[in-house]
Amino acid sequence: MARKALITGVTGQDGSYLAELLLSKGYEVFGVVRRASTDRFERIEHLRDRVTIIDADLLDQSSLMTALEQSQADEVYNLAAQSFVPTSFQQPVLTAEFTAVGVARLLEALRHVRPTARFYQASSSEMFGKVFESPQRETTPFHPRSPYGVAKVYGHWITVNYRESYDLYACSGILFNHESPRRGLEFVTRKITHAVARIAAGLQKQLALGNLDARRDWGFAGDYVDAMWRMLQQDEPQDYVISTGQTHSVREFCEIAFGHANLDYNDHVVIDPAFFRPAEVDLLLGDSKCAHDDLGWTPAVDFASLVTMMTESDMAMVQQQIDHGLASPSL
Repeated sequence: MARKALITGVTGQDGSYLAELLLSKGYEVFGVVRRASTDRFERIEHLRDRVTIIDADLLDQSSLMTALEQSQADEVYNLAAQSFVPTSFQQPVLTAEFTAVGVARLLEALRHVRPTARFYQASSSEMFGKVFESPQRETTPFHPRSPYGVAKVYGHWITVNYRESYDLYACSGILFNHESPRRGLEFVTRKITHAVARIAAGLQKQLALGNLDARRDWGFAGDYVDAMWRMLQQDEPQDYVISTGQTHSVREFCEIAFGHANLDYNDHVVIDPAFFRPAEVDLLLGDSKCAHDDLGWTPAVDFASLVTMMTESDMAMVQQQIDHGLASPSL
């Protein structure tokens, strides 16, 4: 009998890649989706006939219990969150409800409905924030610098607490930044590659960015969902840092993306103070030695290949929009 997996956030970047992976391994996949007036299934449109969608919400514990009963999931992956850091400063309480307390609601539902299921919590490198050591590893103290990071710390520790209190198989992946062509347009990496595509096509001239010297450990989302799955296949639950172990600046990302379109980023990028964070995280760099040793996991896509992949995808998308008369110039 096929194993069953329930994914919250299935319509997001990570959820779509994870659904693909699990389907390729023969799982029956269920996806939790919040009820909305608009259809947001573009990332999993190619999977719609193979994924069972369940309406539920991290703000509503009874709906989560129903989702667990309907799916009878063997594995539960909690990828849903308010995950955009700038929005967390604008809506800190909402971010806490989804990204922090939502984890507790799901764990509590799991404890009552499917206590034998294995649970994965999507933790974040943003929990490290103002870092105490570099690179950051599983034992590095947390000092989050945004409401999002603070909420993720709660989600992380409540997962540990339920593991230790109720003997649940519950673990967290402390994932460093991971990107793909499916990244939301509001995130800086996709904002850059989409702008490059539009500038190359003559649809806009400039790109406004914040801190070009902020450094991140960037990997490919498709690699990182494989690490999530591997965590739930271990004999005992354990938390792992998932990262490439290399750091690059926003400026380097711009250099590669613009260069791939034969453009110089200096001619198009302008600095806008509005995009600086109230509390900046200057450097994140992960040490995923434990994941390599215990899980046999290593990232397959390097930084330059990731940037090129995203840039080529956006250039193809913008060209398709032009061909169909859907692309409009910026004012």
